[in-house]
Amino acid sequence: MTTDPLLKYREQHKHRLNYMPWLYWSLKPKHREWAEAWQAEYQAYLMEMETIEIGKNCFISPLAHIFAERGRKITIGDNTFIAADCTLHGPLEIGNEVAINHHCILDGGRAGIKLHDQVRIAAYSHLYAFDHGMGLDRPLYQQPVTSKGIEIGRDVWLGAHVGIKDGVQIGHHAVVGMNSMVTKDIEDFAIVAGNPARFIRYRTE
Repeated sequence: MTTDPLLKYREQHKHRLNYMPWLYWSLKPKHREWAEAWQAEYQAYLMEMETIEIGKNCFISPLAHIFAERGRKITIGDNTFIAADCTLHGPLEIGNEVAINHHCILDGGRAGIKLHDQVRIAAYSHLYAFDHGMGLDRPLYQQPVTSKGIEIGRDVWLGAHVGIKDGVQIGHHAVVGMNSMVTKDIEDFAIVAGNPARFIRYRTE
């Protein structure tokens, strides 16, 4: 039995791509060939098993956890990547050229999450499009659940470890600093940071 001597190197390449998927678009032709076949096979499997649509030239890590049962559809635009150890639960509408780095969580609740084109989400960010009551008449797990949805505008950068509360809308071209907790809407071009996130300045200044 002949073993491909390059197999172990290919597996390491896959491992690297899972956590640094932006490298997918700069692979040399000899690597791009097997990487495209690997991605085509996995994405076909994912679309067969879940209610999901995937655009052209995307990278979806097989180590990500993606769930889109009926009524919780996920759509992914062209040239988008989702890195390893992310958890995505629909409904989600993800635009073109979106980057979701490793260990992010996006849960669409009932109302859903919409990411416009060119959104960049750094590692360990969490977006939850649902909330529940905190009344004292019953235990927390029995409280009614609400969902308003989350919308992230075009060309927005969320730094690492950012949290986004249900009901928040972030304007186009905004930047949210690392370790921030966003509880209110953010204007176009605004730079915010902190817990809770506060306005710092506009990108245009």
